[in-house]
Amino acid sequence: MRTLHFAIIGCGRIAQRHAELISNFGRLAAVCDILPARAEEMGNKYNSHIYYSLENLLASEKNIDVLAVCTPNGLHRQHTIAALNAGMHVICEKPMAIHSQDCLEMILAAEHNKKKLFIVKQNRYNPPVTAVKELIDKGIAGKIYSTQLNCFWNRDKHYYENSWRGTKELDGGTLFTQFSHFIDLLYWMFGDLKKVQAFTGNFAHIDCIEFEDTGVAVIEFESGIIGTINFTVNSYKKNMEGSLTIFAEKGTVKIGGQYLNELEYQSIEGYEIKDLPMGNGANNYGTYTGSMSNHDKVYENVVDVLQKGGTITTSAHEGMKTVEIIEKIYRSAEY
Repeated sequence: MRTLHFAIIGCGRIAQRHAELISNFGRLAAVCDILPARAEEMGNKYNSHIYYSLENLLASEKNIDVLAVCTPNGLHRQHTIAALNAGMHVICEKPMAIHSQDCLEMILAAEHNKKKLFIVKQNRYNPPVTAVKELIDKGIAGKIYSTQLNCFWNRDKHYYENSWRGTKELDGGTLFTQFSHFIDLLYWMFGDLKKVQAFTGNFAHIDCIEFEDTGVAVIEFESGIIGTINFTVNSYKKNMEGSLTIFAEKGTVKIGGQYLNELEYQSIEGYEIKDLPMGNGANNYGTYTGSMSNHDKVYENVVDVLQKGGTITTSAHEGMKTVEIIEKIYRSAEY
């Protein structure tokens, strides 16, 4: 079986995790970044060809199987479609894009070129998350009544300094960059939204970001489940909580910790979630931490799909639904 050849565009913090895993699952043949020092550092470390523009990479590299898109959110559409049109499969970091129309165009490009488009949604692999998803799918807890999602993190002003972060054009908003994984889990577990009423504000980052740093939303799903979303990046000095609580006919369960990585509470009729495996740690970016580092599961799925005919665990259509839900929340908050 031929070794898969990968390339990375965007050699920033999350790309380091991609590069490490690619070296385990295949070969990192090429890297690209508009900042030469970043591209050269990664390229030299992994003995990869080094490029400073995607156009040059696509023109020169004819044996790349998969491009990992790790660029700013607002560039995902452009870079993904270019790679698909060049005959590569694509792994796109979250969020898939910051406009649902862009997501649709990415999906159409994948279908037109008969290539696979993988969207990174690694929190689905957190052990307590997979256990609760199974609980819901099997109907063990009975009818779901309501849910509460809390996302309380810290991103100080230094996080946004001299960066694309905080801009509407390339970042898009706190729900896109910090909490799209959490929104994905709402859709994955409970389906699409029917109604939303949201309020947002910028309290601590007025001079450094172009959107909200805090928001609340009351939501109703198509299924009739109601819920709330509370999110902020103003948790004092450090991340506090990432949690999902579910109230159902035959049970109550809370996934908590800072990153939806701990089973904090359960009371379920005739059932107990137990013997959960230890999950991976959070992605550590030096001055701050992000979501759980389950990218190994993402790459296992890529190899399974491309070499063994497996099924994509997070489809591009699901990635688009996350963006659509975030758009609904932001549209509501504008009125």
